[in-house]
Amino acid sequence: MTKPPAPSTASGGARPYPAHWEEVADLRVFRTTAAEWEKLLSWRNDMRRRGWKLLRVSSDGPEMVAVFGRTRNDRADRADRADSTP
Repeated sequence: MTKPPAPSTASGGARPYPAHWEEVADLRVFRTTAAEWEKLLSWRNDMRRRGWKLLRVSSDGPEMVAVFGRTRNDRADRADRADSTP
């Protein structure tokens, strides 16, 4: 069974996304190999079901770098719906 990639920061301290994204969203950066990325389809679908959107996928040498984001409004809306569910 394949584990999801470990959260990571970009190498060298540079972010793999524009700095202003942090002002409007919660972000998660994952690094993995291209082969492992292909195996993580169900994990990526699970992230989407939980309200995370895949914002960017790029490569950094041999690694794939994926940035998932969820706006703070989306997070609040999901919490409100969970509270109103009987």
